Amino acid sequence: MSISALKTSWFMASLLLCIGLATPSHAQAVKPAPPTPIDVKKVELGGTPWNPQWDQIIEKALPPEMLSSKVPRGVRRFCPRFYEMGTADKRTFWAYFFQALAGAEAGLNPNTSVRHTEPEGTIAMRSEGLLQLAYSDHRRYGCDFNWRADRVLKANDPARSILQPKNNLECGVKILFNQTIVQHKPLLTRSGYWSTLRPDGPSYHVFVKQMTNPPVACGLSTKSTIDKSATTKSVQDDANLGETPK
Repeated sequence: MSISALKTSWFMASLLLCIGLATPSHAQAVKPAPPTPIDVKKVELGGTPWNPQWDQIIEKALPPEMLSSKVPRGVRRFCPRFYEMGTADKRTFWAYFFQALAGAEAGLNPNTSVRHTEPEGTIAMRSEGLLQLAYSDHRRYGCDFNWRADRVLKANDPARSILQPKNNLECGVKILFNQTIVQHKPLLTRSGYWSTLRPDGPSYHVFVKQMTNPPVACGLSTKSTIDKSATTKSVQDDANLGETPK
């Protein structure tokens, strides 16, 4: 075998080894978030709960800056130990944060589409999906929404790009990143994208109620009756087990 071929083989072997070593490390950094109150209630009522795979989507979409000291101090309102936690726990916190936001915005229903009443003479707008986003966010934040393809589908058709949880949640991460890191705005501000994150508003109080069961690592002292060691999946499994005929 020539020297050139040997070098190529060594390079490929080294690359595969690096990939093999990196994969478990990344997988270990992704943890499921605890259930929010609305998620537990939906399970109790037989509704469709939060999907643990959505936690993975959020955690993998987070840019490094949202796991650093660049995050606005307002984060301590919901996670007092945020700056002291490890990267994996910070990712889990953000997964819980977006679950709570989706609970307040859309009741955890990925197919929610709400038409807003606008002043006469203006274009009516819709807020859609888990985080109640708009097609215009495609241009503003680079979100993976395709209005040209979606316009022929019904408003609540899950095939629409804006209603697909992955697209919707990844867009939400981009929007919050833009607000808190790029524009250096507070986490909670009256000029924020979501009304649920604007202090003193009625929908803000709905969001706060969903933030009562963050990861244990956050060190938030609450009187939540939810088992903090539970995950959304375990809550769902327990509910299913309870329905199994004896």
